[in-house]
Amino acid sequence: MPSLESIPEIINGPSAWVGRDICQREQDWKVNLSRAQIADLEHAARHYLSLGSDIGEISRDMFPLRQFADHLALLRDKLISGIGFEVICGLPVTDYSKEMAAAIFCGIGAHLGSSRSQNRMGHILGHVRDTGMSSKDAKTRIYQTHERQTFHTDSADIVGLLCIQDAQEGGESLLVSVEAVYNKMRDDCPNLLQCLFDPIATDRRGEVPEGMLPFMTIPPLSWYNGKLTVFYQRQYIDSAQRFESAKRLTTKHIAALNKFDAYMNDPDLHLKMKLRPGDMQFVYNHSQLHDRTKFVDWPDLTRRRHLLRLWLSAEGDRELPEVFRQRYGSIEVGNRGGIVTHGTSLNAPID
Repeated sequence: MPSLESIPEIINGPSAWVGRDICQREQDWKVNLSRAQIADLEHAARHYLSLGSDIGEISRDMFPLRQFADHLALLRDKLISGIGFEVICGLPVTDYSKEMAAAIFCGIGAHLGSSRSQNRMGHILGHVRDTGMSSKDAKTRIYQTHERQTFHTDSADIVGLLCIQDAQEGGESLLVSVEAVYNKMRDDCPNLLQCLFDPIATDRRGEVPEGMLPFMTIPPLSWYNGKLTVFYQRQYIDSAQRFESAKRLTTKHIAALNKFDAYMNDPDLHLKMKLRPGDMQFVYNHSQLHDRTKFVDWPDLTRRRHLLRLWLSAEGDRELPEVFRQRYGSIEVGNRGGIVTHGTSLNAPID
C-alpha cells in the first residue's frame, strides 16, 4: 500500500481531463465516419462473413481494412496514452443484419486488442439490455437491469460499446477521469484518499474462478510504475460485505468511498452523452470510469435498448500490479482480463 508521499500531488496529462472542459472539445474525442470509411468496414465484414467462421474467431488479418486501420492504430494510442476514450458515430446499423453489425464491431475490436470473456458463459460479444432482473439478486450484474449503474470499471483493458437501439428515456452514458478525481481528493481530503489504496473486498456476483474466493481484494486505486490505475464498482463493494470472511469496511473507508462517488457524480468533472444507434464508444478502463443512467424502455419489445459490448486486452499497454491476478488471472500485457470460470468456453452469441 503506497503512501501519498510517493505519488505526485497533481497528476497531469491528457487523461486527467475534467468534464466542463472536455465537453467543449468534441473534436478531440468524437469521430464521424465518412462514406469511404463505412464502405471499408462493410467490405471487411462481408469478407469475414464469407469465410463461414464464428464471429468469435475474428482476427485482425481476417478483417482487412484498406484505410480505417490507420485510425484504429491511433485510437489504441489515444486510449492507452491519450485522453482515454473516443466515440465513433455514423455506422448505419439499422441497414445491417445482426451478423453484419457484430462482424463490423468485433472486427474493429480485433484491430484494438484481443477479445476477453465477459461472463461465466464465455461470451466475448456481450449484450447490454434489461433482462427483467434486479441488482438485489446477488448473482445479477447491473448491466442486465434498467437500473442506474454508478461509476465503475470493467475487467479488461478496454471496453467497447456499439449502440443498436437506444432507450425511450434515459440510459445516458457518463465518463470520468480517475486522475481528475484523484487531484480533487488530494487537495480536499488526502486522509480519505489514502484509504482508497487499501485492499477492499469486491463481490464477484457468483462468477468465481476455480480456487478463488467469491470476492476480490483489489484496492480501488493502485500506484504502480508511475501510473494511477483504478478498479471500482461500488455496488459490488457493498454487496461483498455479505461474506463473513470479507474484511469489514471501516467508517473511514465508507467516508472515502462516498467522497469518491460524490466527485465522480460532480457535473463539472464527468462527461455525459447519449449514444444513438450506430455510435461506438471505446473507453480505457485503467484511467477512466464509466456509468449509465437509469432508463425506461419502449413498450415495443423489438425496440428495447440494446448495446453490443467488447472487452479487449491491448498490446503495448501498461503493466498491472500483482494483485490484479485476482480478477484478470494473467496480468500478461496483451493477454489478460475477462471472466473465466470452470468449464468456460469462448463464443460470440449474435442474439
